[in-house]
Amino acid sequence: MEINNINTLGELNASGYKSKSIKDELRNNLREKIKSGNPVFDGVHGFENTVIPELERAILSRHNINLLGLRGQAKTRLARKMVELLDEYIPFVTGSEINDDPLNPISRFAKDIISEKGEATPISWLHRNDRFFEKLATPDVTVADLIGDVDPIKAANLKLSYADDRVIHFGMIPRANRCIFVINELPDLQARIQVALFNILQEGDIQIRGFKLRMPLDMQFVFTANPEDYTNRGSIVTPLKDRIGSQILTHYPETVAIARTITEQEAKLDAEQEELVYVPGLAKDLLEQISFEARESEFVDNKSGVSARMSITAYENLLSTAERRALRAGVDKTSLRLSDFMGIIPAITGKVELVYEGEQEGAAIVAQHLIGDAIRTFFPIFFPKIEKLEKPNEKTPYTDTIEWFFTESGFELLDDCSDAEYKKILDGIKPLDVLLKKYQPELPAEDHYFMKEFILWGLVEYKKLSKDRFSEGYEFKDIYGSYISKL
Repeated sequence: MEINNINTLGELNASGYKSKSIKDELRNNLREKIKSGNPVFDGVHGFENTVIPELERAILSRHNINLLGLRGQAKTRLARKMVELLDEYIPFVTGSEINDDPLNPISRFAKDIISEKGEATPISWLHRNDRFFEKLATPDVTVADLIGDVDPIKAANLKLSYADDRVIHFGMIPRANRCIFVINELPDLQARIQVALFNILQEGDIQIRGFKLRMPLDMQFVFTANPEDYTNRGSIVTPLKDRIGSQILTHYPETVAIARTITEQEAKLDAEQEELVYVPGLAKDLLEQISFEARESEFVDNKSGVSARMSITAYENLLSTAERRALRAGVDKTSLRLSDFMGIIPAITGKVELVYEGEQEGAAIVAQHLIGDAIRTFFPIFFPKIEKLEKPNEKTPYTDTIEWFFTESGFELLDDCSDAEYKKILDGIKPLDVLLKKYQPELPAEDHYFMKEFILWGLVEYKKLSKDRFSEGYEFKDIYGSYISKL
């Protein structure tokens, strides 16, 4: 439809335009996308066989929706993607505060102007990107904020009594008429405020200050909430839950590969940073595994969840750590090191909620444990598993590496050492080359040094070597030599 040529109600009628409710818009456009095979919620990964089919069924059923899940599970992202299922433009009566449909006006303003001007009533067009409203539920939200209230200033200016409905100042929900309206963290909304939503959800109308006012709003509600047992801050009142058509459970990525796709998509990196720092694939997988370890850790409150934002910010910190080192060294290219993972600790400590035992350990120590757990999980994937119990004097794939440390008394790896020095140190440990050649013969050459360091960190996690942190870097030593030196 050429909307530039339609500026009055008469022109709209002549065009043959038919009004649709917002739920019918969503339903019809979703049907077309499904039939054409086009992706509906592109950019949302890991929900293809779980959340998205349920969400599509809810839209086809014309339901209001509650997305229930822990933090960082793309609940708001899903709600925002629904905008793409709306018609590109819809007409509304020019000047209407609540986007009145010219063919089905509901406000006094729109009815009066159509009664006065008839076919000459001016209309405007609303783009779908302007049809998304979002409100974070907080304890201080009032009925007036959401629904509306009498405006004494408007009454004085218009010289109207408080009994006249023209003195009403509409709240956010009426102003979002014919739009998608999202209320985030619904349990935070006080129970009495939730009660005010009953009529809107069931009958589609509003009540303000006792006015005999029926305004059949046309809206698509999407609520988001954490599980009710997450905190004691509140819950969704039962009658409100009863009025929400579909409750859909979200979840975290189920595999490292999916989590990695999300992180690479969402991380805010610039071209210079990506060009400067080479990141081995193993480093990206290790980073994602840290979140998986956190969700299972005895130190982390798993009821609060571990947001996908942790991996995203940690990845940004990881590249910035390597970038900073390269800038200080004055080089144009560097490769990520495993020791750079210490730079992501600030991104972890602010994203995990610790239980009592975790608080006793300290957030930074817990973050180091999570990094170590991720290394321990991945190590047997690339190299032979290290058994807890080994026969005395039995030769293992790692015997030569461990004996090298016993003979050479270990080495220091400084955080800011140059790439040349870093490679020289690792090249000096000849048994590492043997391990790589035997167990990772097809490893890309650019990943060799990261994998060498990975072997050392893995041996530390399996208590075959010791690793001590000092102010400028790490010292790797034979575990028994380290013990003897402390005596």
